[in-house]
Order: sequence, then structure tokens, then C-alpha cells
Amino acid sequence: MAAALLANVLYSTGFVLEKRALATLPEVTVRQPARLLRLVLGSPLWIGGSLALASGFGAQLAVYRTLPIAAAQGIFVSGLVLLVLLSARMLGEETSGRERYALAAILAALLMVVLSLKQGSDHVSRNAPYPLILLVCVPSLAAGVWLYRSTERGATHRHRLPTTGVEYGVAVGLLYGVSSLAIKGVSSYLTTSDLGGAVVALLRSPYPYLLLFTGAFGLVMSQAALQRCRASLIVPVCTTVTSLFTAVLGTLAFGEALPHDPLRLALRIGGTALAVTVLLTMPKHDNAPQPPAEAKELTPP
Repeated sequence: MAAALLANVLYSTGFVLEKRALATLPEVTVRQPARLLRLVLGSPLWIGGSLALASGFGAQLAVYRTLPIAAAQGIFVSGLVLLVLLSARMLGEETSGRERYALAAILAALLMVVLSLKQGSDHVSRNAPYPLILLVCVPSLAAGVWLYRSTERGATHRHRLPTTGVEYGVAVGLLYGVSSLAIKGVSSYLTTSDLGGAVVALLRSPYPYLLLFTGAFGLVMSQAALQRCRASLIVPVCTTVTSLFTAVLGTLAFGEALPHDPLRLALRIGGTALAVTVLLTMPKHDNAPQPPAEAKELTPP
């Protein structure tokens, strides 16, 4: 629990720092990845945010060694509360009354997931068949990259309305979902008894290579999307997709059973479903500001 909550703090802080840094930089695009990296690496604020995100990945490793995948995802979504608060404080992104009610519901969902945990009774799997992992991850990566490129092409049309960021969030969420499964796989190789053998076994698995792919593509894609959209909008969408992907496909791939006790099972499923449902029903775009009266065009009689 402590590691999961720490990961939430690190992730939320990292996203907000990166968003604030990107607001001061020229426009970045995935079509120029070298320029994007040069710009962000020249910003101390962005580097601080990326270090916070990297530390969050480290905390996530500890979480996956002690909690089932489905339970961990239910706790991770609680970080969106802190994200929205930091976005309002540091980025000036105001939340509506509907969004505040949604945050309260997410906290209730977190409480349900926490109450479903029972020390020593939940099975935490360490391994998954490599062919099954690749069967889940490779098509998901392809779908995420395709959706992002499709959204980018549509956004360049002159008469197209500005994107809400939902498509970007779904695309990046698919990549981060694969990254989450890879982190779960890497955690199974963490050992202090035979470090050399663990490293060799890890390099023979697909997990480090999935992490490299999602890290490289996720970095470029997420920064371009984060610069164009509200952090308090795109990150909840991304987190929803990541959590749903990891909880459903990760639980199946790693063979982790849900609680057998009916009450704990209802709390686990109900809490996760409530969190996902709330996030999916949150407003997907900002209200467009009305133009001032003097700016309106006059039509001839």
C-alpha cells in the first residue's frame, strides 16, 4: 500500500512538472523526435518531472511483488485525485463541480479496493508464458501507434475542430498498459540470492525489450500530447486505459485469481469498476469560450 501511494505521488508530480515545462517550450511533434528530445532535455523542470516518473516506476516494481495486479490498479487510479489538485494549483487548470464529484467517487472506489485486500490470502503470480505475453502486447503496441498517427493526421486538417485529447490518451494508455505488464514481469526476476543469474534470465525474457520500446515511443508520444491538452484531461483518460488493460489482460496472462470470499470479491470488482466508470464518464473536453460580442461578424441583411 505504501509503495502504491508513493508511486501515485511520484507519477502525479512528474506529469505536472513535465506539463509546466512543456508550456514554456516551442511546439513539439512526434515527426521530429530528435528536436523534441533536445528541447525537453534542455529544461531542468522537465528533467525533474521525468526523474519523478522514473522513481514512480521503481515504486511500481515493489507494488507488483506484493499485490495482485487487479488490486494494484484500483489503488493506482487514486493518484488522479492528487493530479487534479496539483494541476489546479500549479497549472491553473480549474476543475468543474462534476469533476470534483468524480474525484470523491474515485476515493470511495479506492476504499473498496483497500478493504478487499487480506494479507497472506491473495495469490501474487510471478510468471507468465512468453508467447501469451507477446500475443497480448504486440497487437496492443501496434494499435496504440496506429491510433496516435491517425489522430495526428486528422489534427492537421484545416477545418477540423481541435482534438479533445481523448484519442491521444487512449493511444498512450495502450503503450503504458504494455509497459505496466513488462514492469510486472521484471519484478518477478528481482532477487538477492543470484543476481547474475537473474540478470541473464531477465535478458532472455521479452520484458526489458518491451520496456525499451514503450519507454522510447511513450516518451515522444506523451510529451507531444501533453503539450497540446490539459494534464487533468489527458492523464485520466490514459490512466483509465492503462488500468483497465493491465487489470483485465494482466490478471489473465499472469493467472492471478480473484478473491474467493464473496464480500471481498464484490469489493474488489465493484471498486475497480466504479473507478473506471467514473473516469469514462468524466467530461472529455473543455467548454469552448464564447467569443466577445465585438468580435462577432455582422451578416448583411
